[in-house]
Amino acid sequence: MKILLTGGAGYIGSHVLLAILKNQHKVFVIDDLSTGNKNLLPKNTELLRSNINDEEKISNVLKERDFDLVLHFAGFIKVEESVKNPKKYFENNTENAIQFFEICHKFNLNNIIFSSTAAAYGNPLNNKSITEDEYLHPLNPYGESKVKTEEYLLKNKDKYNSIILRYFNVAGADPDLRSGLISDTPTHLIKILSEVAIGKREKISIFGNDYNTKDGTAIRDYIHVSDLASIHLEVAKYLLDKKISNIFNCGYGKGYSVLEVINTANQLYDNTIEFEYDKRRSGDSEKLISNIDKLHQYINWKPKFDDLKLIIKTAVEWEKKIHEKNL
Repeated sequence: MKILLTGGAGYIGSHVLLAILKNQHKVFVIDDLSTGNKNLLPKNTELLRSNINDEEKISNVLKERDFDLVLHFAGFIKVEESVKNPKKYFENNTENAIQFFEICHKFNLNNIIFSSTAAAYGNPLNNKSITEDEYLHPLNPYGESKVKTEEYLLKNKDKYNSIILRYFNVAGADPDLRSGLISDTPTHLIKILSEVAIGKREKISIFGNDYNTKDGTAIRDYIHVSDLASIHLEVAKYLLDKKISNIFNCGYGKGYSVLEVINTANQLYDNTIEFEYDKRRSGDSEKLISNIDKLHQYINWKPKFDDLKLIIKTAVEWEKKIHEKNL
């Protein structure tokens, strides 16, 4: 496969890049490095440093090279920031993405895998795991910006063969510590927990302990980032084979509360993870657990890292590494 990868220097994109290279596919990366980190790119990675809305630069790449498909990761992902600055999210995650897809279409590059989010579901009407046909009701501009891009792709099936992947909570790091999450202002629970585990920060805040859950804290479905990366390669094979659009949830189909995650970490790290309760954050959902029956029905994928302790361990080991190397 010949793959155009946007956001390849980011957290998820860099892990997908590792999977692509392991399977000896050809890849070209576009990333403006505004949130990505060049240290996450393997040596000799072909990189265009550019925003996806730069038509001239993108067009030049597409003139010079042939690609089978696009893996589109470029985008902003922080829920709380999106509530404070929705314009930033709609401009980048929706308008720029659509403009980028239109440029690709001009050069007959019409096979697209789009990274979306479980935030599209908001607070689901049922209390069970969420299927792909669940009503979409995002609670924040981040989720809404992704839904609007989904809608564009779905309305333009005559132009694009697109696979929409709705990620649940992505966590952990490459087991060989070649990549992981780098952020000066992290919002991911397990990233923050890892900083507490290595002594980088004093404690973790739990936002809300009055949800209608077993312990009052919000519940999420955590998937290891390397397992998520492997989904993309299997989905790419499916897309190029079938040339039809589809939507898949990406998770493990089981949920853990915030308190359960912290308690699991404390089992691993001798009760060193201190926490405090804080008020709920605007835009947060109560419970998000994926139903992945459809993914298994269509895609030949088996997880390798479906273990909360392993997810936490890889995240903490990565945190140690980037702290020591000052990345």
